[in-house]
Amino acid sequence: MNTDQFTVRYCQSCSMPMERPEEFGTERDGSRNNEYCNYCYQNGKFTEPEITMDQMIEKCAGYMSQMHMPEPEIEQVRHYIPLLKRWNGAV
Repeated sequence: MNTDQFTVRYCQSCSMPMERPEEFGTERDGSRNNEYCNYCYQNGKFTEPEITMDQMIEKCAGYMSQMHMPEPEIEQVRHYIPLLKRWNGAV
């Protein structure tokens, strides 16, 4: 049984949960990238290559606030994003 279909992955740039195929980023050849979402990574490159980690945190917190997510969840993402692959020097 393929358990990958039941695994929720989180974008290693913005922390967005990725469950459906269209939520995953793409490589230059059109194949799926399993580490980054379609908002952060398309055609083999970051959609906003110059964005800083602090800008990404504020961008994500802003989206979450617009979606009326609870403040503790918004605060949690502020602490989580620096741990992601794009921001912790693992890229």
